[in-house]
Amino acid sequence: MNKSSKVLVVDDFSTMRKVIRNLLKQLGYENIVEAGDGVMALELLRSQKIDFIIADWNMPNMNGLELLKEVRADAALSRTPFLMVTAESLRDNVIEAVRAGVDNYVVKPFTADVLSEKIAEIEKKYG
Repeated sequence: MNKSSKVLVVDDFSTMRKVIRNLLKQLGYENIVEAGDGVMALELLRSQKIDFIIADWNMPNMNGLELLKEVRADAALSRTPFLMVTAESLRDNVIEAVRAGVDNYVVKPFTADVLSEKIAEIEKKYG
């Protein structure tokens, strides 16, 4: 993933989307789109080329895990790198997300450095 990659930030809380957007900009990413839930995210994913997904776990309509499962089940989207954001570091949640095909996860709150590390780990997988 290079700095011109299109990143989709999915979170029902607009302030959190803004925080993640600002952290991504600190890391040099400028091509950022946003969605307020998994349903909106899927519409964006199916209508334009998205290179990387950062999605919150807890959202109305379609949560992050449901979005992840939809993405992995869609042949056109299945290889899109996916970073899950969660406020809970519950081991069962992490295991469930890994089984569903998440590439990495980050627990709120996090810094630009932590986000950068998580993205770098995912880049190694897709390198």
